[in-house]
Amino acid sequence: MAHFPPAGATVSRAHPWRSAGRTAQGKSRTRNEDAFLDCPQGGCWAVADGMGGHHAGNIASQWVVSSLAALPGQGGFDQRIGAVQRCLRGLDSQLQPADGLARIMGSTVVVLLLEHNRAACIWAGDSRCYLWRGQRLYQLSRDHSLQQHLMDKQQLSPEMAQAHPGARALTRAVGARQPLSLEILELRTHPGDVFLLCSDGLYQGLSYRELGRAMSAGTPRQVVEQLFSDVLRGPARDDLTAVVVQP
Repeated sequence: MAHFPPAGATVSRAHPWRSAGRTAQGKSRTRNEDAFLDCPQGGCWAVADGMGGHHAGNIASQWVVSSLAALPGQGGFDQRIGAVQRCLRGLDSQLQPADGLARIMGSTVVVLLLEHNRAACIWAGDSRCYLWRGQRLYQLSRDHSLQQHLMDKQQLSPEMAQAHPGARALTRAVGARQPLSLEILELRTHPGDVFLLCSDGLYQGLSYRELGRAMSAGTPRQVVEQLFSDVLRGPARDDLTAVVVQP
């Protein structure tokens, strides 16, 4: 697992953003394949989840996060969005099996960029970005998974789509066999906003109500600790990671 800089709530002197992150190995896992980036001084945060069941998922997620951490963070906001896209597409090319037969080494990714009152969420896969605003929880990202595809294209209910044997299969990821297609959502921040980036091991262990209750717990560190406390009371079979950001 990797986090840059080390886990913990960090207050930047140059920017008003406060953030905290944490990752933990799932109770049924032999290693943690999640990684996160907590970089308030650069206005950049990310969560990556190595593709379960594939080769070296932990290395893929760490590679994604360390590459994002190495971006210079210079230029305007649109330039920074472009730099993240180029970084992730470059990684995707490097992770692609040369002969199409080698084992896949891939990872999901969700990135949050902030600058003044602008925010951008960039993602591929089923790691998510949530926004807590005005005592309401909004899911900003949409999963790139077979379950979401069945819901969108075949109008299946979430319960019916989830019952499909391959529901959790990813339709997009860094290092998947198809060229990377990133999705981007831009928005304006409001006073009191709280963002949550997390892997599926975290949000699958909580109801929407529980997520919302934790998001109002206080500081980013308090929110993270509440989320982990709630999830770890349950089975928590999968690795779980959360990064909480208050602009």
